[in-house]
Amino acid sequence: MYKVILSLLLLSFFSSANEDIELLLNKFHRAAAEANYEQYIDLLADNAVYLGTDSGERWNKAEFSAFVKPYFSQGKGWLYQPIERHISVAQVNEIVFFDELLFNKNYGRCRGSGLLVNTEHGWKILQYNLSIPIPNAIAGDVVEVIKDFRTDKAKSAG
Repeated sequence: MYKVILSLLLLSFFSSANEDIELLLNKFHRAAAEANYEQYIDLLADNAVYLGTDSGERWNKAEFSAFVKPYFSQGKGWLYQPIERHISVAQVNEIVFFDELLFNKNYGRCRGSGLLVNTEHGWKILQYNLSIPIPNAIAGDVVEVIKDFRTDKAKSAG
């Protein structure tokens, strides 16, 4: 009987947590689309890390805030529409990881993934990683284009 009650309690927690996390991630994307700086940044944990699509884009919360602010202050946000989302609870109940397929008018299909942590202020994004998935059939060609780009950039800088 104890195991049944415990199982029901855990199921209830996971169901409630999933709803909260769905809402948080949707709010994150909506705040970006609306260029709502305060709401967008508030959804990040104090020690959050944001990984952008470029390999040089690894920002802590303060750095990412500084990057975002000029765009949002001009009313320029960005819209990533969730297509599909998966949420998994880690063995530690206060941490959840997720991945989501997204659509953006400039980049097409993208992937967001990351970690959420349950804080005294509710769920916050601890890490967000935005990437552009490359179909395997063209990955080699894309890698060559990136290599050429970096080589050309290094030559022009030197």
